[in-house]
Amino acid sequence: MTETKRISIFPLAGALLFPGMHLPLHIFEERYRALINDAMARDRQIGMIQPKTDGDIPELFDIGCVGKIVDIEAMDDGRFNIVLEGVSRFRMIEELDASTAFRQIRAEIEENAELDEVLASAERAALEIESRKFADLQGYQVDWDSIGRLDDMSFVNGIAQIAPFDAASKQALLEIDGLSNRAELIIQLLEFFGRQDGDEGRVTLQ
Repeated sequence: MTETKRISIFPLAGALLFPGMHLPLHIFEERYRALINDAMARDRQIGMIQPKTDGDIPELFDIGCVGKIVDIEAMDDGRFNIVLEGVSRFRMIEELDASTAFRQIRAEIEENAELDEVLASAERAALEIESRKFADLQGYQVDWDSIGRLDDMSFVNGIAQIAPFDAASKQALLEIDGLSNRAELIIQLLEFFGRQDGDEGRVTLQ
């Protein structure tokens, strides 16, 4: 089930937000400071969406995520530190001719069906195993006991949001329907990006 809504958007490459997850942002550009002021005066919500192209007014991907401002620090010079909480995905219908400095769109807001979705035990185990292999390979320090206590949606979407994949891969993770399908795609990406450059020890596609 969907609803149609006007959304003020923050196009930002590589900084994807997933439902149920948190995303800290430092807001310094004047137009996005205006966006935050506007959101705080209304419903505290903005839309995070990735640009497809470069430039001042880049073309946008169709799917993003509505985020609610759950924490905000206003600085004396007008900048903000905020934390967004992912609410639900949206699909852009059209961009609106807005008089504001920030861009606005009309979009379909999706019902978050993933809240009730549960992974099969084998699916969860496979994702945990591949995540551990990737973390060990990259030298990451991870509190696996805390990870093990996460519900399936937090576990899957948390990896999708923080894993060091490229922007296109992260967009694919956001767009894919179903927690099981997203978990399967994460495993494929962990295997793909987990190969290291022997000279510099970094994630590589080569």
